[in-house]
Amino acid sequence: MDIEKKVRELLDEVLSLDGRSAAFDRDTPLLGAIPELDSMAVVSLITGLEERFGVVVDDDEIDGATFATLGSLVDFVQGKLAG
Repeated sequence: MDIEKKVRELLDEVLSLDGRSAAFDRDTPLLGAIPELDSMAVVSLITGLEERFGVVVDDDEIDGATFATLGSLVDFVQGKLAG
């Protein structure tokens, strides 16, 4: 499973980026850099991660660092899948 690709696709869907996420790499900043990623979008994104990857994300697992870059978000998902 290409987790990074699936996370990019989810970002594109949730944030209505019209394919812009295809150009994202692990170092692409997210939170604070993409205007569409506001607090409500973060909630939708977490819900999408839970549904797409079959994981449960507890409130205390999330902080700004999780959404700092595409890489940090992918690493979070990989950690959830491994755990």
